Amino acid sequence: MNIRHRRAGPSRPRVKSLRKVLIWHFLAAALLPLIVTGGAAYYSIYSILSGKIAGGIHAGLEQQAYRLENAFDNLDYASKQFALDGQIVGELSEFLQERQIYRKAQLMTSITEKINLVNFTNPYIGLTAYLAPESREQVLFTSLSARKDFGFETLPLFMHYNGADYYGPHPTMYAAGDSRVLSERRAVMVDGIPVYIYLETNYSLLRRIFDQDSYGMKMQHLLISQDGANVYAVNGELPEDVAQAAARSSGSTHEKWGGYHLFRYSSPQGWQLVAAVKNGVFNREIYSWVLKLAVLAVLALLFAVALGVLVWRRMYAPLRKLNQEISSMAENVTAPVSYTQVEEFDYVLGNFQQMKERINELIHAVAQNEKQKRQFEVEKLLSQINPHFLHNTLNTVQWLARMNGQRDIDRLVMLLVKVLQYNLGKNSLIVTIREEVEAIRNYMELQRIRYDYEFDFRVEADPDALQAAVPRFLLQPLVENSIYHGINDHGRVELLIAKQGETRILLQVKDNGAGMSEEEVTRLLSGVSSESKGLGIGFPYVSRMLHTYFGPEMKLDIQSRPDQGTTVSILIPRKRKEELDDSSGCCG
Repeated sequence: MNIRHRRAGPSRPRVKSLRKVLIWHFLAAALLPLIVTGGAAYYSIYSILSGKIAGGIHAGLEQQAYRLENAFDNLDYASKQFALDGQIVGELSEFLQERQIYRKAQLMTSITEKINLVNFTNPYIGLTAYLAPESREQVLFTSLSARKDFGFETLPLFMHYNGADYYGPHPTMYAAGDSRVLSERRAVMVDGIPVYIYLETNYSLLRRIFDQDSYGMKMQHLLISQDGANVYAVNGELPEDVAQAAARSSGSTHEKWGGYHLFRYSSPQGWQLVAAVKNGVFNREIYSWVLKLAVLAVLALLFAVALGVLVWRRMYAPLRKLNQEISSMAENVTAPVSYTQVEEFDYVLGNFQQMKERINELIHAVAQNEKQKRQFEVEKLLSQINPHFLHNTLNTVQWLARMNGQRDIDRLVMLLVKVLQYNLGKNSLIVTIREEVEAIRNYMELQRIRYDYEFDFRVEADPDALQAAVPRFLLQPLVENSIYHGINDHGRVELLIAKQGETRILLQVKDNGAGMSEEEVTRLLSGVSSESKGLGIGFPYVSRMLHTYFGPEMKLDIQSRPDQGTTVSILIPRKRKEELDDSSGCCG
């Protein structure tokens, strides 16, 4: 869109293209929320997910460790049954001394039955045997067939616990088995002959305890012996440096080493269980979430770009049409405008058409009048322009100022429009205190700009009191009066809104200006006009509004002394909008 800019002096402010502004704004609107929310979400959800995954692994590791501890306790309990049962020990002693084959066979059958009975009552126990290394037959009794090369020398010692030796995961001594088991050896002296009770866990115990499906991810487990000298890989091998790091107990239950997460459990029995998970496996769920977030961010960015292009195309044609209408106005004032079929732009063009028509009327009227009455007629015509047109024209000025980077003019016109919107009274005559305070803020900002910020304005309001209803334009005359008659070299105007109990509201306007005498205060409160105080509809208007809407329930008071400022206090009942009669016609 080509818009001409006329140079007003030796230099002009830098002009920015609306297209570039829109592009940057849409990019900022699309990227900034994604960056901020995405970054915050990433760090928070990463922490949550990593904590959840680590917590799940810790919980699973503790369950596995508890089952291992229970397995060792079961072995300990069963071995003590065999070692302390006097009947079994007696039969074993008799068996070792008996020479008659028949009696020996009877004793063997009895002992074997007792072994099978103990095994039956302990389903977690597998192979059970009595061993006598110093006898001719080392394996005396077994619940299952034992290997011919049965021996303790090759078994990896795991710990010494409750008077027995325990061996780490190793192949079973069962002749027909190939599973890995845990085992125990407990010594018993029978008639001075050392006899050992040997027990294994059943063939499926370790497989059930270290089932990979229980975690939902692949991991390796290491069992570290009581003295820390032996490390047993339960399922899968680890790099040597990682295994060595796992064997070195740092006291931490979770550490990272060599691309692995190491989770550690230290058993009260003296051994340790370590679970090792690769970083990639540990972070798989997090990576999946990050990928989804990235896809969502790309889709959101593409949507923002598409929306920006669409908005630009929808704005470009109406803006060009509006510019053409403005540019062609000087050449043909009477030609009607052509509309764009966009509601907001057509609204502006409709007001522009009204302006053209009114300008035509003004030109025609001025042409018919004498030169000496020109200024009068211009003022008369200007006074006939309705506030609605003035408001929309100011909006057009504000838009042009904003487009040309005139921030001060933009801000000033914006404040003026807000004050006009409120003071023209197009809305209900009854407003909330919040709306009244907001209008006063805009008005006082205009006044501070006018007086070059020579005075201060402060509002202290109880948020709970701002929803109460008051007649519109109730406080502005008092604030305006403080500006015109209550400002000194270091002027200050204060507005206080506070609750008085649960049923009343205090409205107070205070300045540090010239103040008034008691006679002037009395005249104002009695309704007598004072030329030195008041603003036309000022204080009498405020008094009339209060009496009309609140009657005897309200209180109006003025505290003032010469050279000490003035405080106007209003105490009214707390009411809602619908409780006040908006159609009372107080001003008519």
